[in-house]
Amino acid sequence: MPLDAPPLNSLGLPKPPSETRVVVAMSGGVDSSVVAAMLAEEGYDVVGVTLQLYDHGAALAKKGACCAGIDIHDARRVAEQMGFPHYVLDYENIFRDAVIDEFAESYLGGATPVPCIRCNERVKFKDLLETAKDLDADCMATGHYIQRMVGDQGAELHSAADANRDQSYFLFSTTPEQLDYLRFPLGHLKSKAETRELAAKYGLSVADKPDSQDICFVPDGNYASVIEKLRPGAAEPGEIVHADGRVLGEHRGVIHYTIGQRRGLGIGGLTEPLYVVKLDVDNKQVIVGPKEMLATRKVPVREINWLGDAPFTSREEWHLSVKVRSTRPPREAIVRPISETEAEVELVVAEEGVSPGQACVFYDPDSSRIFGGGWIWRGY
Repeated sequence: MPLDAPPLNSLGLPKPPSETRVVVAMSGGVDSSVVAAMLAEEGYDVVGVTLQLYDHGAALAKKGACCAGIDIHDARRVAEQMGFPHYVLDYENIFRDAVIDEFAESYLGGATPVPCIRCNERVKFKDLLETAKDLDADCMATGHYIQRMVGDQGAELHSAADANRDQSYFLFSTTPEQLDYLRFPLGHLKSKAETRELAAKYGLSVADKPDSQDICFVPDGNYASVIEKLRPGAAEPGEIVHADGRVLGEHRGVIHYTIGQRRGLGIGGLTEPLYVVKLDVDNKQVIVGPKEMLATRKVPVREINWLGDAPFTSREEWHLSVKVRSTRPPREAIVRPISETEAEVELVVAEEGVSPGQACVFYDPDSSRIFGGGWIWRGY
């Protein structure tokens, strides 16, 4: 850097905070509210933006969902208190097209989708990011718990300092170009308690607001009821079949079941515990079997977003750690590229309940860096 170059501000940009415009994606929760308040106090030109993704009456006053009306109100109050402009953008049509419809089709296809990843990928870090650029913002900040670090070849994605809050599983599809523009000011915090302490320091009304637990358009956690509304007639009954071919009973619709499910099968009186091992949508069958049938070591992955320095296909295999579910720790694996966007992942130790529709996220086993990831599919 030339000797006369201006120093970098806290967001890594070479100009004073007062001349740096930051769009903050505000969900109305404590995390994004703290980010906005923190940057405003540091003197940045903050613009708060909240997306109305899903309303339709049911979610309007639901406190546990991130896009509910009360959350828009909370975001607006924080902006008023901290003295920066706040806008609400109606993204309902975009969200339905980019996230909800695929969620429904994927679920009906027997997969276990993760709509929050698609929302980050197709809405927040795509349309909203472009909106931020249209507002002449220098960068966009969010309240996600993940770290952006600058390496020898540019911005890198790293796990959050607090492993319990880390959201890397939901952000693996962030591209290098998006990463250049994004900032995650909370990723270095050691705990959520630190975030709440900051909220209290700034006097924010959301300091004690509970974390959202549900997918925003499934505010009560009942996926099947949402699918039935979106796709009337989807819950057609069929047979519950043992993997050995025995018909054990009848189910009330494949959409009510997920891979690995044990409870609520309605087939009592058996000597062995049975789990859902496959959903045969075409034949309207729920296939059940013993727990060992859930274990797998070979995981086909596609739509890969690679964040490594060397090209993905430059090696025959990568020895990485991978997560196949958001709630599980990374496990040792060998990733064998098939193309730039497809691979076969071999788990060193078999995992149970690996399901199509989930993400497989790649981690450097020797550091906190995330190398991207892809989507698990059936392999045919």
